[in-house]
Amino acid sequence: MASSKKALDGGWGWAIVAASFMAQLLAYGSPQSVGVLYPEWLHTFQEGKGMTAWVGSLVSGVGLMASPICSACVDNFGARPVTVFSGVMVAGGLMLSAFAPNVQFLIFSYGIVVGLGCGLVYAATLTITCQYFDKRRGLALGFVTTGTSVGAFIYATAQNELIVLFGLDGCLLITGAIALNLMACAGFMRPLNMPGYYLKQKVALERNTEEQLWDKPPLEDLKITTGSSTTAPENSLTVKELLISTDAKDLAVHTETKKSCCLSGLVIMKMIKKKHRAYSKYIFTIYEILQDQAMGAYCIALFLFSLGAFPPVMFIEDVAQSEGLIEEVSVIPLVSIGAISSCVGKLVLGMLVDLRWINSIYLYGFTMFAAGLVLFLIPITKTYVGLQILSSVLGFSSGNWSLTSYITTKIVGIDRLTQAHGILMFFGGFGIILGPPVVGWFFDWTQSYDLAFYFSGTCVLLGAFILFVLTLRCWNRKNVEKTKSDVQYTSTCEKVISVA
Repeated sequence: MASSKKALDGGWGWAIVAASFMAQLLAYGSPQSVGVLYPEWLHTFQEGKGMTAWVGSLVSGVGLMASPICSACVDNFGARPVTVFSGVMVAGGLMLSAFAPNVQFLIFSYGIVVGLGCGLVYAATLTITCQYFDKRRGLALGFVTTGTSVGAFIYATAQNELIVLFGLDGCLLITGAIALNLMACAGFMRPLNMPGYYLKQKVALERNTEEQLWDKPPLEDLKITTGSSTTAPENSLTVKELLISTDAKDLAVHTETKKSCCLSGLVIMKMIKKKHRAYSKYIFTIYEILQDQAMGAYCIALFLFSLGAFPPVMFIEDVAQSEGLIEEVSVIPLVSIGAISSCVGKLVLGMLVDLRWINSIYLYGFTMFAAGLVLFLIPITKTYVGLQILSSVLGFSSGNWSLTSYITTKIVGIDRLTQAHGILMFFGGFGIILGPPVVGWFFDWTQSYDLAFYFSGTCVLLGAFILFVLTLRCWNRKNVEKTKSDVQYTSTCEKVISVA
């Protein structure tokens, strides 16, 4: 316990920040700059824009939709093994994509495999950072999460040059080989606390050893926590901790009673009842969260924002080439401009939201409104410089992703942040998955991006309008009064795993 406290907010923690930053850069570099690869895939496979767009939408959306599963893997196995495994997935998926015979295979290798690997990296890096930082957690997470934007900025230019020198297949092979360095980053992620899986194994081994010595300790001595070095009574556990500790307690009960065959049926029934109670509590918590009007409005707004604002990341380069504004991707692609602007937006919006006189929900809505206007201006822009300016404004507005955990905490409170943010990320991932294919289908239907971007802009503006209207004080005075106090992040890593 004392050693864990000494390790917080400094020392090896900054090595963790550097390793996590590099891990996110290596994992998300290629997926966040997929707009450079998209025109090459169109030329190579000669498929429709709607079908090809599934590749870029899945690689970004699958990781978000699977975030609860990724978080559970980190809780049970720890950040280091998960990062090693994710390095194999990301590198293997990129290398496998170099040999893709068609778009359908590319959807699996690049969209699903690489996407799941990125989701595991994201969960692992944020969790290990939370474990090593308490007072400076916000600063540390800010550095870590900018790795995605910096990676997109670097990889957009690098992939463009690699395609010129080695072709599309060579580019993917080299990018995959570079991604293997994720395993080197995992070596720095020294755990402060033993993960849940190893705790269960240790408890089982100790119980078996004590049984051989006919020394059976009382069941009350079994106290297991994950992500924290302190113990707490069962009624104060969070839902995630209850689900993890239930497995270990059930194992202990079964070990103590396995000699009594007549009682095995009762033990099984008790295990089933405990599981049912834990999952029922989890489902009821989700239901209560969705009943909140402000939270429902935020989920809808994020879905519409992801549906409309993400497609330009993939299509903006193809828009410039289709309009004849540029013959090929420039040295500094539009994707790079958007990525570095997004990095600046995360930092600036993060500082603005700390000001007491700024409403975080309305600030988020304002960025949505700005992004919607930019989407309406893209079809009428006929110069490459104009697209560069619009890309920078859209990238800055997309930095509002750094506000998601802050706003979620303001709405539902810190105790329900984990469950609420998981629901929010599901809506965001669903919008990201649907957005690019819908825009691609609009182009296949009309042979123009104009109607597609008008549709995207309408979705974003509609989301901003819903968020503004449904979060007015006259609708939810009770929620506003409950969340007037300043947000203070807890030291429990699971409650802030998805910050930024």
